[in-house]
Amino acid sequence: MTDTAISPRRRRMIEDMTIRKLAPKTQASYIRVVRNSTAFLGRSPDQASAEDLRRYQLHLAARGVSVPSQNATVTALRFFFTVTLGRSRVTDRMPFVREPRRLPVVLSPEEVARLLDAAPGLKYQAALSVAYGAGLRAAEVVALKICDIDSDRMVIRVEQGKGRKDRYVMLSEHLLALLRAWWKAARPQGWLFPGQNPLTTRQLNRACHAAAEAAGIDKRVSLHTLRHSFATHLLEQKVDIRVIQVLLGHKKLDTTALYSQVATRTIRAVRSPLEQLAQRPSNMTVKPPA
Repeated sequence: MTDTAISPRRRRMIEDMTIRKLAPKTQASYIRVVRNSTAFLGRSPDQASAEDLRRYQLHLAARGVSVPSQNATVTALRFFFTVTLGRSRVTDRMPFVREPRRLPVVLSPEEVARLLDAAPGLKYQAALSVAYGAGLRAAEVVALKICDIDSDRMVIRVEQGKGRKDRYVMLSEHLLALLRAWWKAARPQGWLFPGQNPLTTRQLNRACHAAAEAAGIDKRVSLHTLRHSFATHLLEQKVDIRVIQVLLGHKKLDTTALYSQVATRTIRAVRSPLEQLAQRPSNMTVKPPA
């Protein structure tokens, strides 16, 4: 698209997003939301009212648009009307939709070992091992460079992860040996996991699905499942939850605390009050079935 094809309003919105250093994907998403809402209204968004935006939210809900997509729409429209148009009142009554909180799928250590052993080739075995062994997101794995692996300090530098934050995560001896084997086999330059182009998150997720299927794992597995498993297994090893928060790069402790609900070893270790009743002198007897 040439500059002459961009309206002054869209150009200003792009400039506003650029000033705030929004990620390219976020910018594309915001523009798409504004374009779709404009098509629904059938006129310039400059003329939109709070009631118009309410009708658009009802339209999305009636179409069965997912809760995350509905909330992403609210975020984008609030940016457009508040920042670009200076009409914040129009979006004051646009509510976010409460999203049901679901527990993440977690693999057992044995299942993780089977999945990694079934990875399609050394490259993907190394990449999936980084995801589990350091708790990295898919985008963080594919963005790794050789210089991010610090074998002297035994850490991995995650540069500009989610939220545009840098952090360090641990580098285990086993993972270092695996990465060295991969480096000797492929001699990558620059990117740690290059291809014809650098490895993509889509390719990595496909490899994860293929490995899970080959390993006979019937749970719904994605690359993020390895990150969930990393956090849960650390919690079961009694690693302090605030340390896990830092390793994951979570902004809020509440996000990390979710893993306490799926740390089954920790849950099983809790003594049930029913067991305490059974240990009393007048311990309960099991009645025969009626």
